[in-house]
Amino acid sequence: MTPRQRITKVLSHEVPDRVPIDFGAGGQTGIMASTLYKLKKHYGILEAGERIKVTEPYQVLGEVDEKMRALFKLDCVGVSPLYNMFGFKNEKFKPWTLFDGTPVWVPELFNTKSNKDGGIYMYAQGDQKYPPCAVMPKNGFYFDAIIRQNHFNPEDLHPEDNTEDFGPVSQEELDHFKKQVDNIYEDTDYAIYLTIPGAAFGDIALVPATFLKDPKGIRDITEWYISIALRPEYLKKVFEIQCETTLENIKAIYQAVGNKVQIVFMSGTDFGSQNGPMLSEATYRNIYLPYQKKLNDWVHQNTHWKTFMHCCGSIEPLMEAIIEAGFDILNPIQYSAANMNPAMLKKKYGDRLIFWGGGIDTQKTLPFGSPAEVKAETTKQIKILKEKGGFVFNAVHNVQAGIPVENFVAMMEAYQENCEY
Repeated sequence: MTPRQRITKVLSHEVPDRVPIDFGAGGQTGIMASTLYKLKKHYGILEAGERIKVTEPYQVLGEVDEKMRALFKLDCVGVSPLYNMFGFKNEKFKPWTLFDGTPVWVPELFNTKSNKDGGIYMYAQGDQKYPPCAVMPKNGFYFDAIIRQNHFNPEDLHPEDNTEDFGPVSQEELDHFKKQVDNIYEDTDYAIYLTIPGAAFGDIALVPATFLKDPKGIRDITEWYISIALRPEYLKKVFEIQCETTLENIKAIYQAVGNKVQIVFMSGTDFGSQNGPMLSEATYRNIYLPYQKKLNDWVHQNTHWKTFMHCCGSIEPLMEAIIEAGFDILNPIQYSAANMNPAMLKKKYGDRLIFWGGGIDTQKTLPFGSPAEVKAETTKQIKILKEKGGFVFNAVHNVQAGIPVENFVAMMEAYQENCEY
């Protein structure tokens, strides 16, 4: 099978020739730039003087290029929005160096300043006339959002303030999507994964609005979580505006790319903690489900796309509602969290959800286990999750910085030895 045929088969809950594999299609299935550099060096595909292109600067994810796709026989390629999490385009790349010495390429407006603690400040849209929107601590690997809730008045909240970041998709963005999708579809046989901008309701990574120079509304993470309990009607008004705008954007994107796309990323909102859901099923159904369902229903009624939801943590009590909301694909199975036993989840939900990820624990085993432990655990996960199809191999989350190369190699060996049906 071709990669596109293989993914399409799995998305139809049919058994393909082997388990499809993804690294790099989305912002939750990627590889940290410093780890990617070490992997390319290990596998002998790092050219002299080569730098890793940082395609997602917030998490400092590197570009999984054609060399990596060919080496690992990957099945999926991602198409991201024109603007990144800091509000500028990934274009006109310039050289930069990570704290650990990894040579990388970063976008032109990746403008930073050092702080007194030795960390690095980042600025929304690259504009240093405004306060920094994020900071990478000294010797750190990623950026942390800086809370900028300068206009907050709990007695005078306006939903429009929390939706200024969800505007109509521009013609330039539509042209970007069309060009990328057409190139992948016509020049390769990969499946195509497209990230829909603005579709995630209450994604905590978006609340601080690292892409806005002077964000208004509720932008403090703690205040946002408090609002789920204290201000549900306000959040629903925010989501209503967001939903209507995003629905029109989805229609426009579909007009641009059609059914050349197989998977659309619709939600990255985390509803789970390590020990259980962060909200009740009733709260999820009241605040989130109606708006998710409206978008997913349109997709299912008008396209061939399958909808992708990322949600970390212990979320089993919410999974019936997640299915009702219309999600086809769940990423990942964080089986290190409570009540997320893969065999149980596969038996209970495997005929209604595609499981994308969950091939190896990224909290403990991949970074801290031995190669033998990594290989054994990966083998176990694949055997459980590949049964009757419906599984795309990936780790529980992005392959993080500091992962021992030999552990990644062990994971890939286990996949290669167990992926065929």
